[in-house]
Amino acid sequence: MKKYIHTVPNFSEGRRKEVIEAIVGQFKDIPGVKLIDYYPDPDFNRTVIEAIGEPEPLKRALLNMTGKAVELINMEEQSGAHPRIGAQDTIPLFPLKNISLEECKLLAEELGKEIYARFQLPVYLSGENARTPERKSLDFIRRGQYEGLKKVVHLPERAPDIGPAALHPTAGAVIVSAGTRPLVAYNIVLNSSDLSLAQGIAKAVRGPSGGFSTVRAVGLKYEERDLVAVSMNIFDYELTPLYRTFELVKREAARYGVTVLETQLVGTVPQESLIMVAEYFLQLKSFKRNQILENNLFDLS
Repeated sequence: MKKYIHTVPNFSEGRRKEVIEAIVGQFKDIPGVKLIDYYPDPDFNRTVIEAIGEPEPLKRALLNMTGKAVELINMEEQSGAHPRIGAQDTIPLFPLKNISLEECKLLAEELGKEIYARFQLPVYLSGENARTPERKSLDFIRRGQYEGLKKVVHLPERAPDIGPAALHPTAGAVIVSAGTRPLVAYNIVLNSSDLSLAQGIAKAVRGPSGGFSTVRAVGLKYEERDLVAVSMNIFDYELTPLYRTFELVKREAARYGVTVLETQLVGTVPQESLIMVAEYFLQLKSFKRNQILENNLFDLS
């Protein structure tokens, strides 16, 4: 049986179309790899790629992607609303089919070593590969972002896991990880231009400041639309369902007379996360997964 991994790498460019296409192009026309989609965001100045593939060809695609990001993105010139420490900021791996978490962890280790060997790009290991409990969190690794990390990278507690205690002069560093399930990236756009409002609500939502333990959130502004959003990474959609974060953000915003304008899902999401939303808002009782018509196709030989 073939093994499949799901990956959602992020790189720090969301504006220059030619750069985005060159980096994303490393996933195209590769046997054993499927590029699901990619999501450039000019305000974040960041692009999310979503792909699945067999371990070895997917590893080659990820290496080629990283090399292209190192070549084309200069962190000394880059700026954007999303926290980041490098040109190829993150590479997370998740078991999808016929493969274990342990195998994904081993592949993440191999990938990290090859990235440094090929591109002299320092590597931080996070998620299930983290060397310390603190490094399981992207927030800890990204503290201070690229500019701040440059000043403290020489300290043992902030040094990369692979490579010397220094950043690449133009590409920064990359975070490589394996995890049990992909995060759900969920943005709630508010009918307001007040960035401090979005930042305050984000603080109430995210785990480290007293919110949901499995959520990290920031307040961001869409300059072109003159609107703000609470942008969340939900690391366990079962412990913290989408509807729960939505309701909290809506209630916090209502205190200031602000409404939710729309919400956005970035990338794919597990079907189960949307079923949980339907069960909550529709007040479905004893809903069975085979009541979704298309789910019955999988039982056909």
